[in-house]
Amino acid sequence: MKNSKEDKTTYSGWDRRAVFRQGLRDGIPVALGYFAVAFSLGITARNAGLGPFQGFLISLLNNASAGEYAGITAIREQVHYAEIVLVTLIANARYLLMSCALSQRFHPDMPFFHRFFIGFDVTDELFGLAIARPGFVEPGYFYGTMTLTILGWSTGTLGGVLAGNALPERIVSSLSVALFGMFLAIIIPPARKNRILAGIVGLGFLSSFVCSLLPVLSSWSEGSRTVLLTVLLSSLAAFFFPVPDDDPQKEKADESHAE
Repeated sequence: MKNSKEDKTTYSGWDRRAVFRQGLRDGIPVALGYFAVAFSLGITARNAGLGPFQGFLISLLNNASAGEYAGITAIREQVHYAEIVLVTLIANARYLLMSCALSQRFHPDMPFFHRFFIGFDVTDELFGLAIARPGFVEPGYFYGTMTLTILGWSTGTLGGVLAGNALPERIVSSLSVALFGMFLAIIIPPARKNRILAGIVGLGFLSSFVCSLLPVLSSWSEGSRTVLLTVLLSSLAAFFFPVPDDDPQKEKADESHAE
């Protein structure tokens, strides 16, 4: 068995480049989907009075559709800065849970700066790609997916601001469908291999739909409902279907960082 320091030195530069290129490759369809969705977001930003550079910068620093849309809407209504921060925090609250789950898939010796920069861009789709990989999640892989997706999101918003209201409303509305289709393509393959996971995913869809109809929960933001359902369903899954200590995937992850 090699210690963690020896393990880091045996992880060659070629291996890191290969992992990074794999992340770039997997990030291409996500980036294309982000560009389409961000284009419609850019039109919303233009209607809120934001310029091309402002729209580009917002998307460059905040890669989240629901949170960014909520923030742009708050800017359009000219609310106080504290209200903008609060509404953005609520809309993006689910990413806190994703970050906690993703941190469990990092090597225990991963430096803090890797965790910090990865935490900057934990989105639904990138979380799905990373969590579906066997073993520990390599920083280089996540950086590869981040590189193209951030570029696609920010340039898409820029294009939407520049285009303004030139596109028909039907086309703008149809652009957002690409993001849902892309997310389904990420979660369906793992669900097909695991019936328990497939059941949890199906229950999540059903619960989300039911909560949108209930009198009290329907008035909550989508981010708040997502946080509630995530905590509830993941707790139930952990209680009724705990992962055994001798789980093959966990053993494979440990072996990959051993000798």
